[in-house]
Amino acid sequence: MTGTRLLLASRNAKKLRELRQVVADAGIVGLEVIGLDEVPAFEELPEDAPSFEGNALIKARQGYERTGLPCLADDSGICVDALNGMPGVLSARWSGRHGDDPANTALVLAQISDTPDERRGGEFVSACALVDGTGERTVRGTWRGTVLREPRGDGGFGYDPVFLPEGSDRTAAELTAEEKNAISHRARALAQLVEPLRALAARVPE
Repeated sequence: MTGTRLLLASRNAKKLRELRQVVADAGIVGLEVIGLDEVPAFEELPEDAPSFEGNALIKARQGYERTGLPCLADDSGICVDALNGMPGVLSARWSGRHGDDPANTALVLAQISDTPDERRGGEFVSACALVDGTGERTVRGTWRGTVLREPRGDGGFGYDPVFLPEGSDRTAAELTAEEKNAISHRARALAQLVEPLRALAARVPE
């Protein structure tokens, strides 16, 4: 398609679909969202910042610098009240193995196994960073809920099967992709970038 290309600094197909849906739902025309698998490979920097925003900026800055394309990056995780906000930025590698969702979830459940139901609150957090030739922007979205004692549902990823959103009787993993994309932490963060993305799409490609 003709228009501005926007790099999402991720190889996660579900994140790509979600961002593309946000763009479509906002009626943004002329913005082609691509992922890291669609640009020449480069060595990615470690995500070692102490905050979600910091890690998102590491990825977005590097994507922009290496490709010259406007770059959007997300860093997200779960913050459990009974664990003083942890795993937080360590969510994806909480068990010591990056991306091992079952092991990460099992460790969190074990760590709060003695926590009563009324104190098992927490929230998903997503920080999104957008970096292009005009500067840098960061936004944050949160999604409150309760951490269950056992997983439920086969959808989503990460800690979705043990996260019961406020006001819902279904876990994040039991929601349809469309339902989750309308209310999730990432959707709430991305919604704050609709106008910058609209302005980006309106620019004449160089």
